[in-house]
Amino acid sequence: MELELGILDWIQLHLRCGFLDWLMPFVSGLSNHGEVWILLAAVLLLIRRQRACGLSAAFALALDLITCNKILKPLIGRIRPFAFRPDLSLLVPPPGDASFPSGHTAAAFAVVFALKASGSPLWRPALALAAATAFSRLYLYVHWPTDVLGGVLLGAAVGWAGAKLAEALLKKDRKP
Repeated sequence: MELELGILDWIQLHLRCGFLDWLMPFVSGLSNHGEVWILLAAVLLLIRRQRACGLSAAFALALDLITCNKILKPLIGRIRPFAFRPDLSLLVPPPGDASFPSGHTAAAFAVVFALKASGSPLWRPALALAAATAFSRLYLYVHWPTDVLGGVLLGAAVGWAGAKLAEALLKKDRKP
């Protein structure tokens, strides 16, 4: 825990600035309830040639919601880092749920891995936003570094699984 607090404190001491104080809450806010990722999945579902990618992303997000928010966070119940620094002024309202894994990060990387596994070139720009989202959670002092790492790993697993589910469903629909 001391090492993780050290990393978060280093970010606050060396990277915190007015521009990032504005940008990081904005970046994080894009995924407060998975909005940007849900919107992307919905748009892809509406485009005939991208429907498989959209289905992969939608399945990945559903799996993420269940595993991250309904199972892991309540089961693990990790306290957020800002609770250890009561003098820190947060740039966002303090989240009320548990810290591990980072749900913002998990949802973002779930879509990245679903897009990659389903062959969409959109995984690259999604990766850029996912990385910025993950960093924002550290910058905002609302997640431990291992929460973010756990979110990346969970996102990779459910993203891959979502793509495999979509692939299986679409193969089943194509059979005579």
